[in-house]
Amino acid sequence: MIYNDRGIDRNTVLIVDDVEVNRAILEEIIKGMGYHPIQAESGEEALEKLKDCTPQLILSDISMPGMNGYELCRTLKSNEKTRDIPVIFISANDDSQDIVEGFSMGGEDYITKPFIPEEVQVRVRVQLRLHEMTYELMEMNRRLQVSVNEQLKQMEMEKKNILYALADIAAQNSVNDRKYTQRLKENCRTIAQGMQLSPLFEEKISDTYIDTIELAVPLCDIGNIGVPKEILQKNGNLTKEEEATLQSHTSIGAKLLSDLKGSSDQNDFIRISGDMAHHHHENWDGSGYPEGLKGNEIPLSAQIVSLADRYCMLTGKEERSRKEALAIMQEEAGIKFNPDIFDICCKISRQLC
Repeated sequence: MIYNDRGIDRNTVLIVDDVEVNRAILEEIIKGMGYHPIQAESGEEALEKLKDCTPQLILSDISMPGMNGYELCRTLKSNEKTRDIPVIFISANDDSQDIVEGFSMGGEDYITKPFIPEEVQVRVRVQLRLHEMTYELMEMNRRLQVSVNEQLKQMEMEKKNILYALADIAAQNSVNDRKYTQRLKENCRTIAQGMQLSPLFEEKISDTYIDTIELAVPLCDIGNIGVPKEILQKNGNLTKEEEATLQSHTSIGAKLLSDLKGSSDQNDFIRISGDMAHHHHENWDGSGYPEGLKGNEIPLSAQIVSLADRYCMLTGKEERSRKEALAIMQEEAGIKFNPDIFDICCKISRQLC
């Protein structure tokens, strides 16, 4: 199966020699071994035949008119389709320098003329077996990699499910229901889509980025899992100590997500989730927390969720109309929010839920 998958013509041996008698002798030997020989009388003809088939092995004379065996081997090894086909050189010259040069070109073995059938058979069988074992190993590795990738995907999915469960508990503790989280997700997606159409952000926001933003939004307040419920649900003013505890949810969430990220540097979902969790309370003018970042020091994902969260809060818990919410946010643009993103938000505000 691995040969069909890779386009290899199993049990096929290509014989390349400008002398017809040599080709005929080798053909009989190859047939006697139970393999299928095909012939080419020059390096150029061999390359033409290789366009239609991919043999398991090539036997090539060295001294030929036009393209010699070394040049043919060099060409084969430079081509991705043919570089793994083993090449055995055949030559009347048994000079050690010629043999070394053949190996340096990428040849696997060297047979001298006149041919001794038993020697040819042994060397051919060795190379065919090595070639077959190589592809069997490659196929095993491919299947193993597929299995590993599937397991990694399953682990990532389980990891997300655990994170969402923790985020759900954190949201309930802070009296944010699932409806609020769903609105926040949808509005973040809508704002990101609007930004994608703007020359200011089109190079930063891809379709994949938008999808990842939407998936990551429910985790922005996951750090609330480490804040006492009494503080999260307190109606009156918080003490300084309580305020500090509440603000620590950004660092708690970032640490939790960072620990889960581990060595997977390519995990955009965890990275963006971590950025949101850590920095969604930063302000554009640097007056926010936990690090006092300002302007574009704040990760773009955190800028988006911060603005969307404010809109959802005003139009949800505070029961403001869309126009009232935008009027309040207009005063905060450039202070709490990126004014360019707020302008986009105003243009697409009718699409917000």
